[in-house]
Amino acid sequence: MRREPNWRIPVGMLALLLGLTIYAVVIARYAPALMAGWPVLAQTAIYLILGIVWLLPLKRFLIWMETGRWG
Repeated sequence: MRREPNWRIPVGMLALLLGLTIYAVVIARYAPALMAGWPVLAQTAIYLILGIVWLLPLKRFLIWMETGRWG
């Protein structure tokens, strides 16, 4: 475990917040227009999937924040 703070953690947190904000704005802007005529259950499933998709690259990103390596 590291004993000294590094620059990757605050930069990584800011990048994560910025990335999630951009992702949320894009989804909120374009998804409703694309799914306007879909059944409610289909829309719910898509929003659940989109709500989970952003977690996929998170593990590697958190590893980078702690160690400086992507893997």
